[in-house]
Amino acid sequence: MNIIRCLNAHDVALKAYEIFKHQLHTKPHSVLGLATGSSPILLYQELILGVQNKELSFKDVSTFNLDEYVGMDSTHPQSYAYFMKTQLFDHVDIQLHHTHIPHGLAHDLDLECKLYNEALDQYHVDIQLLGIGSNGHIGFNEPFTPFESVTHVVKLKESTRQDNAIFFNTLEEVPTHAISMGIQNILKAKKIVLLAIGKKKAHAIKAMVEGPIHESCPGSILQTHPDVTLIIDEEAASLLSQYKS
Repeated sequence: MNIIRCLNAHDVALKAYEIFKHQLHTKPHSVLGLATGSSPILLYQELILGVQNKELSFKDVSTFNLDEYVGMDSTHPQSYAYFMKTQLFDHVDIQLHHTHIPHGLAHDLDLECKLYNEALDQYHVDIQLLGIGSNGHIGFNEPFTPFESVTHVVKLKESTRQDNAIFFNTLEEVPTHAISMGIQNILKAKKIVLLAIGKKKAHAIKAMVEGPIHESCPGSILQTHPDVTLIIDEEAASLLSQYKS
């Protein structure tokens, strides 16, 4: 696992941007696995600037998002479809029919998961972007999700709902379930880039990097992947043994 320690969130975004820019230069028709939440926002802003400055293009790129809330329409301001539209897709030269996000309002959620798995197997993700939850979840794969899981419906832990409540008016508005890529889907990516910012992520980062590989910390399975880059700020890195003063 390659660990890049940065001074702050802006530096995290700049380091991640260089990785994605290199990927799109090397392979313009790349398949990108994308994430939502607060961690990737600054990266997406850098990617938008990169397109505006003609440093890169999304014209031939395909994307797959990690997850989506169950029961939420894609036009809802807190849906991940809406997030991706407003934070990235509306501002770059991507073809929207090349973007893939689970349908939270699908009539048959099991079928939706099956179709998403089949699409992931067909496309093969080149770089999977991740954040990590304060409880160690990746995607919406909560603690004790089986490592062999594929795309599935998840009942969100209370800690995850509380983390995400900052995006809603009240905790009661936060959905209780989501569709998420499974851990096996994530591990099939050729390269994984995980961003973590702030003290709230420090315990999860320590467990992911230095703890045992165990389903109590889903992120710990990344220790088994051959190409993982962890980009973190000083606060997120603060509990790692190699960075303690």
